[in-house]
Amino acid sequence: MRKLMLAVGGSLFLVAPVSQADVVGLGASVSYWDSDLSGQAADNGDVVDVENDLNLDSDSNANASLYLEHPIPVLPNVRLNYTLVQQSGRGQVNGNFGGVNFGGLDVQSDLDLEQLDLTLYYEVLDNWVNLDLGLTARDLSGELIVKEALTGTPSNETTVDAVIPMGYLAARFDLPLTGVSVGAEGNFISFDGDSLHDFNAYGQYEISLIQFRAGYRQMSIDYEDGNDRLDVEIGGPFVSAGVSF
Repeated sequence: MRKLMLAVGGSLFLVAPVSQADVVGLGASVSYWDSDLSGQAADNGDVVDVENDLNLDSDSNANASLYLEHPIPVLPNVRLNYTLVQQSGRGQVNGNFGGVNFGGLDVQSDLDLEQLDLTLYYEVLDNWVNLDLGLTARDLSGELIVKEALTGTPSNETTVDAVIPMGYLAARFDLPLTGVSVGAEGNFISFDGDSLHDFNAYGQYEISLIQFRAGYRQMSIDYEDGNDRLDVEIGGPFVSAGVSF
């Protein structure tokens, strides 16, 4: 497996933090993401279109996050984020995929994408304009299973599995005294032909300890693991609810 290097990673942590939380802050949220999938998967040089050949559609998405902010200088704040995307579909593969000859047979396909992010970040600005910078370690696991629809054989399995360093950036603009804000956040890396980008933009309303968000999330994965490659985009609207203390 090739290891990704993040060229900008060191420079992010050279940015001196100019703001720390006055007290310990803790927050958590869960969200629903109505996502669509497009792109390709490759195995040993054979390529299928996940949308047009496999007809993959979203079955379920699980998204949850947890963060801890503190007033200790120098030490970064911590955020955990979990995403699970499961899609399945019935389509047709004409010819070979991954050395398996499907010969125009109807196929049943299942795609599971799971990722766990550990983000260490600093609050550069913390007032009505909020800006966070940091680094994310993403544990990415993906599995695409393609099998003949009626018998289950022949079948093919394409997998990617890696821990990937990524840059992290988050910005939010608060409208004072209203509880309303708009923001965007994302993780990104591009190196040696591989790239991963995960961005979302949102509007937020906060009342007491409760936060409600609605927005759009776009995730792009172009990653090669040995003979297997995923080059897909997942995007769509999301809504979330969270609490902060």
